[in-house]
Amino acid sequence: MNNQFKSMILEKTGAESLVEIEVIQSLWSGYGKIIRYGLVGSSVADTIIIKQVELSTQRKHPRGWDTDLSHQRKLRSYQVEMAWYRYWSMSCGQTCRVASCLALASFQDNYFMALEDLDASGFPERKSSVTDQEILICLAWLANFHATFIEEKPEQLWSTGTYWHLETRPDELEKLTDMPLKKAAALIDQKLNNTCFQTFVHGDAKLANFCFSEDGKKVAVVDFQYVGGGCGMKDVAYFIGSCLDEEQCKVKERKLLDHYFCVLREALVSRQKSVNGEQLEQDWRALYPVAWTDFHRFLKGWSPGHWKIHDYSEQLAQQVITGLNRN
Repeated sequence: MNNQFKSMILEKTGAESLVEIEVIQSLWSGYGKIIRYGLVGSSVADTIIIKQVELSTQRKHPRGWDTDLSHQRKLRSYQVEMAWYRYWSMSCGQTCRVASCLALASFQDNYFMALEDLDASGFPERKSSVTDQEILICLAWLANFHATFIEEKPEQLWSTGTYWHLETRPDELEKLTDMPLKKAAALIDQKLNNTCFQTFVHGDAKLANFCFSEDGKKVAVVDFQYVGGGCGMKDVAYFIGSCLDEEQCKVKERKLLDHYFCVLREALVSRQKSVNGEQLEQDWRALYPVAWTDFHRFLKGWSPGHWKIHDYSEQLAQQVITGLNRN
């Protein structure tokens, strides 16, 4: 660890020393590591998480997308995540829980983020499959998050959030062989961007980024590299697709959206937002298949054999494209 950043952490926490406990994981494409450290003699916490980004390390994308554009997008994503923790994360309350930030720093080609250890704070569980109730809890987190940042301007963040945003993915669009979808890509993007109800989207709201309490009744969320402006349906569609198979997506769609919008309307009221919840729901419900198709467009260009490319997605995409052509 950078000695200057280490000194910052010791000062912030009152610890006598830091002890590396374990490397939790490497960052995507080899851009660094997430490490758990012990704090010796601190009254603040026993452990912290350090996200250490090393931009000068050798890059190797798992699917071969090692381009300068890809590198610049990653670089920007870590700058955005630093900005998220510096300017915005403290606006999240208990209903859309995130890790608190202890310190941030950048030194040449390295970025450092010292974050609350959510495992130690009561969110130690990571799940590869979830019950219906656990899905509802995650959707409630998203609803509260979207309500918190409705009509905010995403300053210092991505102007348009999500890692698959069309403007940042020209290479994947070029590789796309589904010509009707390729031709509709710009209109799909435009339709999502034109909703009058803009909020912040997490941008990578997959199941793996949700940290559960031991009883499965609460969640906190990590990984804010692609947080930015947009329609909340991007997060909702992406999350549902991350934890349900094709048949489940089809059967449970209405129930899951009903729950999300019920929580969203309540959260808008509790936060004293001036947004009309019924109008927002009407607008965003119609955009759910559009948001789903937007990610489907990216996925078919990025990884044509991916398991998420199935009949349900194809049917939604066809409905969206037909509707756009009709208009």
